[in-house]
Amino acid sequence: MSSGVAPEKSASNTMGPKEVELILVKEQNGVQFTASTLVVAAGAGPVAAPPQTDPSGGPVERETWGKKIDFLLSVIGFAVDLANVWRFPYLCYKNGGGAFLVPYMFFMVIAGMPLFYMELALGQYNREGAAGVWKICPIFKGVGYTVILISLYVGFYYNVIISWALFYLFSSFTSELPWVHCNNTWNSPNCSDWAHNSSINDSHKATPAQEYFERGVLHIQDSGGIDDLGKPRWQLTSCLAVVIVLLYFSLWKGVKTSGKVVWITATMPYLVLTVLLIRGVTLPGAMDGIRAYLSVDFLRLCDAQVWIEAATQICFSLGVGFGVLIAFSSYNKFSNNCYRDAIITSSINSLTSFFSGFVVFSFLGYMSHKHNVPLDKVARDGAGLVFVIYPEAIATLPGSSVWAVIFFIMLLTLGIDSAMGGMESVITGLIDEFKCLHKHRELFTLFIVVSTFLISLFCVTNGGMYVFTLLDHFAAGTSILFGVLIEAIGIAWFYGVDRFSDDIEEMIGHRPGLYWRLCWKFVSPCFLLFMVVVSFATFNPPSYGSYTFPTWANMVGWCLAISSMSMVPLYAIYKLCSLPGKFCDRIAYAITPETEHHLVDNGEVRQFTLQHWLAV
Repeated sequence: MSSGVAPEKSASNTMGPKEVELILVKEQNGVQFTASTLVVAAGAGPVAAPPQTDPSGGPVERETWGKKIDFLLSVIGFAVDLANVWRFPYLCYKNGGGAFLVPYMFFMVIAGMPLFYMELALGQYNREGAAGVWKICPIFKGVGYTVILISLYVGFYYNVIISWALFYLFSSFTSELPWVHCNNTWNSPNCSDWAHNSSINDSHKATPAQEYFERGVLHIQDSGGIDDLGKPRWQLTSCLAVVIVLLYFSLWKGVKTSGKVVWITATMPYLVLTVLLIRGVTLPGAMDGIRAYLSVDFLRLCDAQVWIEAATQICFSLGVGFGVLIAFSSYNKFSNNCYRDAIITSSINSLTSFFSGFVVFSFLGYMSHKHNVPLDKVARDGAGLVFVIYPEAIATLPGSSVWAVIFFIMLLTLGIDSAMGGMESVITGLIDEFKCLHKHRELFTLFIVVSTFLISLFCVTNGGMYVFTLLDHFAAGTSILFGVLIEAIGIAWFYGVDRFSDDIEEMIGHRPGLYWRLCWKFVSPCFLLFMVVVSFATFNPPSYGSYTFPTWANMVGWCLAISSMSMVPLYAIYKLCSLPGKFCDRIAYAITPETEHHLVDNGEVRQFTLQHWLAV
């Protein structure tokens, strides 16, 4: 183990007393740890912030990434998930082909990248998780609990998707894939091959692949609805347990282990996508599918729904608002260039979405050609694409079992690193907030993943797909947009975009340009406010096929969504009630960074001046 003391850094560029930060850097097994403290020069006045200590009184050592590439791969692995494969290509095809890239890139530039950059800088400067970073404006700490809850809720059903992929992977190790014909025990009289075209013309017919997913894997035919779930199915439960074990041993030691796992999980999808593309473009009809994917119809840009779908895709594809980017960047070195990281990783995410479209539509074009049906009859998004249409296309290829194994390994790796990010957000956010958990990370991680597993069991019952659909619809829809909106307002307006820019300059040596500051203060909050309003205005109750959820189920869904959003006002009320003094004094303390509470005692509150609100 080696150790050293980093050079002192000025903590302020203003005239007057100076504070310097001493950072102790220790290295053990290739992983760096930092412990920092603020020291004030003689006669400089009160100390702005004491060093963090654990319950035993010693300084807290913050683990950092062993290598810069570990961090980049972790962020890319989290942001690039299943939605890049099963949602973006279909949206592009449905909304004007290449023309869809116009609103997509527009919203990427004015909102996606600025918000991505904001979260990376926020976590790196404050070196804490989603809740702890709000020491910069304590009244907004509730938004930290909001995003932690959302990440936890998503884990309840996202891990189930990975367990489906694992089930398909095990099923692929056979000479004949189980979804190629209608002679299985789970098939119904409605099962019909594509060759007869009856599944296209008769809505009551279903393909073997569709019945394998719904009846062979999910066994949804044995459930009458969400009020008739049945017991967890042991096959899916076993797959879910394997996923949970993988997650635990990837996370239990922190970034020491997760930073190594992503070398496989974040790079494997690119290798597999490339292999699938090479195979896909050699298939008959593949070029027709790719041409349909890229066909440009600028008239579609006159449709407001196209712009709304582009904005929605940006909000969810980059992973902003889940607390994951804050958690990951909190383990960076203080001087890491988070601006460059934001540009690189957000760009790779969008390019991956675009690239995956060629893979998806080469196979969809092949399916359209093979069965002599229009492309829009085989094109779809969501689970239906990766668990029905794509497996069906693979089943028609020579050596289909090999291609199926390759494809589902890709789905596994796409899902695992995104699930790791979500769990890390929860674990880091709570451990940083409750310091007593620092020494018990392994036990606390076990508690989180086991709790997630127990709730996920509802999703692997006969009626589990109904629970899955309900969670998917309510857990991270409007609530995630609301969380990012409050986060942007808290940073840009209450903490101050000028102060936030000073923090970034302290880390990377230069202030963000005027473009970024304008986006943070005006453009991005307006964009998010618009998205929240649209989300409420266009809300449709969830459904699965012809099944309509009962009123009580929708009520449960809304309670789930509101439970996370309510953390913002509830914590604000708690903070105001717990602070001493008159109401104005309470507000002053609640909106002033904890390191500047001594200024409030002297009547110096930046947020009570017009200059603070006008600064950009």
